[in-house]
Amino acid sequence: MRKTQKLTITAMMIAIGTLSSNLFYIPIGFTKVFPVQHFINVLSAVLLGPYYAVAQALCISLLRNIMGTGSVFAFPGSMVGALLASLLFLKTNKMYMAVLGEIIGTGILGALLSYPIASLFLGQKATLFGFIPLFIFSSIVGACIGAIILSVFIKNRVAVFPPSAVNRKYTDKN
Repeated sequence: MRKTQKLTITAMMIAIGTLSSNLFYIPIGFTKVFPVQHFINVLSAVLLGPYYAVAQALCISLLRNIMGTGSVFAFPGSMVGALLASLLFLKTNKMYMAVLGEIIGTGILGALLSYPIASLFLGQKATLFGFIPLFIFSSIVGACIGAIILSVFIKNRVAVFPPSAVNRKYTDKN
């Protein structure tokens, strides 16, 4: 896939993530659970690779915070999840590894990185493991939706995702 195509798809994912953040978030405590971010992370991890996946996660988190539909916890959760999902997919070329990477990256690592933000910068007393159930629930739902959508793409041979990409190592380094 060419750089222009990757940038265009990344921009479309950012737009979808930002616009849907007004509709599909669940406020729980001082976090806003947003499964659409995890769905987009899995799609971008498989379709675009780590650089674009992390870039879209950063942009969506930033725009959500500017619009008031996100929390500061969106940054570590979404970016670590997108990175781990991309790296695991590149290493194994298996879609379920991208899903697993998103769940572990966001649900566990992102939650652990959110604890210092809550305790130091926001002054909120949060338990260390208080974030993990929220982040895991959100990432499981979103990552499974992403896997379903990717399966439909593969089955229907959508032009943006050629079926041969599933059967070979991801070699596009652009």
